[in-house]
Amino acid sequence: MTDIEDSAEKINQPRLWRDNGWTARVIKNDDDDGWAVAMTPDGQVEPALVGPWTMGRDKKNPKPLDTAAFNTLVKTAAEFVRRHEQQLHASLHQQIEIAHGARRITVSLDIEPDEENPSAMLRAADAAGELLAEVRVAPSFKLTRASAGAWAEAAFSAAAVRKA
Repeated sequence: MTDIEDSAEKINQPRLWRDNGWTARVIKNDDDDGWAVAMTPDGQVEPALVGPWTMGRDKKNPKPLDTAAFNTLVKTAAEFVRRHEQQLHASLHQQIEIAHGARRITVSLDIEPDEENPSAMLRAADAAGELLAEVRVAPSFKLTRASAGAWAEAAFSAAAVRKA
């Protein structure tokens, strides 16, 4: 058996539970006398979510993990990851619709967040989806209704958005 297969093996222990692509680990909460649970997706080193965990009946040790608690934790962590991914996608792919003359124009900004060489592409398309203009801009470019309108007023000039 390989390490990868070992890591996917089900574990059902009071403080460690692995199943359905997730690992729940009950850990001591460094901030107080309580406990926390760290939810880590398979293949990841860092937990995707860490939250408080319930004390056991003795008010000293953590409550043991069980199937119902684990399934709730998986659902919560997966939703948290999904929302984070949606927010990231929304911040990297923005779109605004403006009126320019008698036409509706869709202006979009797509950012490539490469650590070494980040880039961004600004595009304008008409209502039929026909590309009107495309220009590379700084990844820090702020797409607003005003910046999109100014670009359209400047006949989609690259210079108009590069100085913005």
